[in-house]
Amino acid sequence: MSSPWNLYLMAAIYIFSGLMHFIKPKLYLRVMPRYLPNHKALVYLSGVAEILLGIGLCFVTLRAFSIYAIILMLAIFLMVHFYMLSGEKASTGIPKWILILRIPLQFGLMYWAWVYL
Repeated sequence: MSSPWNLYLMAAIYIFSGLMHFIKPKLYLRVMPRYLPNHKALVYLSGVAEILLGIGLCFVTLRAFSIYAIILMLAIFLMVHFYMLSGEKASTGIPKWILILRIPLQFGLMYWAWVYL
């Protein structure tokens, strides 16, 4: 069974996003909720997770696991999106309407992964 090109696009997006955690870690450190410990370790860990799960999408034997893990990861990342709505400092200057739109986008990304199960 061949996979559609947009599955590989999704994989590329997660791999790229994961790499950005290492290239621009300060970007991710700025949006970490204060109540979470070890911000730097969590940024790098989430970057590794995104890279590995993106790669996993490309292999039939790993695809289902990667999809479930991506959906779980996106659900966990919702806490960052809600945290960014908590105040001006947490929003890092991003307009509130964009922060609000990111929440349904997160669910859209979950659905995009789900359709490949």
